[in-house]
Amino acid sequence: QVQLAESGGGLVQAGGSLRLSCVASGRAFSTYAMGWFRQAPGKEREFVASITWNGGRTDYADSVKGRFTISRDNAKNTMCLQMNSLKPEDTAIYYCAARGTYCSSRSSNDYYYWGQGTQVTVSS
Repeated sequence: QVQLAESGGGLVQAGGSLRLSCVASGRAFSTYAMGWFRQAPGKEREFVASITWNGGRTDYADSVKGRFTISRDNAKNTMCLQMNSLKPEDTAIYYCAARGTYCSSRSSNDYYYWGQGTQVTVSS
């Protein structure tokens, strides 16, 4: 069982930066692939980024590639998403998620554990 808690969201102007954190409880964190997803009002939840259990492989949605960086620290049970050059279309609730396996995925259906989400608002 893994419990996840996001933090770091907020209001920022276009072009600015935010750093989201996801802290996990439970010993299994270091064996789980992790991901970030987001959901904007009136839209479906979409994949943002993922990272394998040891951080050896990362994956990004085309819309954030080159602007966002996902990372993890297994010793601290923490995963982060550094978001630079933010755009108004990045406005959404951001969720961290954990799979019960080593390999990451772009599908939200493949993730078993979810945080409550943190709001990111980018003003133009």
